[in-house]
Amino acid sequence: MNKNAAIGIFDSGIGGLTVMAEMIKALPNEEMIYFGDLARTPYGSKSKETVLKFSFEIVQFLISQGVKAIVVACNTASASALEDLRQRVSIPIIGVILPGAQKAAEVTQTKRIGVIATRSTIATGAYVKAIQSLDPQIHVISQPCPLFVPLVEEGWLNHIVTRQIAEEYLFPLKTNKIDTLILGCTHYPFLCDVIQDVMGNEVTLINSAEETARSIKEILSDAGLLCIIRHDRKHKFYVSDESTRFVELGEQFLKEKIRVITQIDLGKGNPYV
Repeated sequence: MNKNAAIGIFDSGIGGLTVMAEMIKALPNEEMIYFGDLARTPYGSKSKETVLKFSFEIVQFLISQGVKAIVVACNTASASALEDLRQRVSIPIIGVILPGAQKAAEVTQTKRIGVIATRSTIATGAYVKAIQSLDPQIHVISQPCPLFVPLVEEGWLNHIVTRQIAEEYLFPLKTNKIDTLILGCTHYPFLCDVIQDVMGNEVTLINSAEETARSIKEILSDAGLLCIIRHDRKHKFYVSDESTRFVELGEQFLKEKIRVITQIDLGKGNPYV
């Protein structure tokens, strides 16, 4: 495997850019290829079979681009498809659930951890299983927040409606006196300020993106695949539908210009799938 090859990243939409932003910080010499499935977002309301189908199509496309590893920067896909994907591909592939669970288990003082995510991710019980495999004594309170993704996609990051919805969703977690809250969807860090304000500063928010970046760096290092020096790094962006929000929010999080975005349709006879 060529250590100068790019790292593939995919998500159902914009949210995975939060993971990419952390990966850029942790892996400044790496080139990355991002795929946002904007035409079929959100994944959180879809069946496991559908999420697996979409995820495998994207993985095949990324492999066709010669990537050396893939990050499933989507909690729903990580929960529903990761293990199946690992059985189908030979390159390293990681999700965002285990890294976030590990960090939460490490920082909680009261052993009361909250998880907010899409309905699909919550339904799999993936976070509960991951956390309790690390420490069976930890009590996990899960709360689906299905409206958070469309609010982010709409760009309503500080809208009064977003605040009202956050207060409604997060009330059960506050009453359960959690001290740690996992943002179990890569869209949710866009709403970090609102979520922190509603929960209070005594609750530690866990952004799985940061932990995932550390994990992929360790995996590449162990495999001898880290790119040490690169003078011409050019990230590539692919989407399945147009979105001005993708550029606006992406540049806000990545702290750099998104110059070229290529739109492709994986579901209509695309040569890569």
